[in-house]
Amino acid sequence: MSGTRRLREAVKIYLENQGSANTVEIFDHLNNRFRWGATMNQVGNILAKDIRFDKIGHTRGEFRGSVYTVCVWAISNDNKTLISQ
Repeated sequence: MSGTRRLREAVKIYLENQGSANTVEIFDHLNNRFRWGATMNQVGNILAKDIRFDKIGHTRGEFRGSVYTVCVWAISNDNKTLISQ
């Protein structure tokens, strides 16, 4: 997990500010934010395996010139209560 610590923190801050975002938006944010960027596999693993993030749904739309179904993510409800205390 330590290899992606900065990416995980950046995703957490981004989702706290945005409320929710889909995988492509998070991927674009990370690649604009950091010089080295991230691969889509890294982003997917960060979101799926970190308990701070919850998948709240799916959206189907045009991303990168093709139509895809992508997951929509938000900060976990458990973590929202910990942050507010």
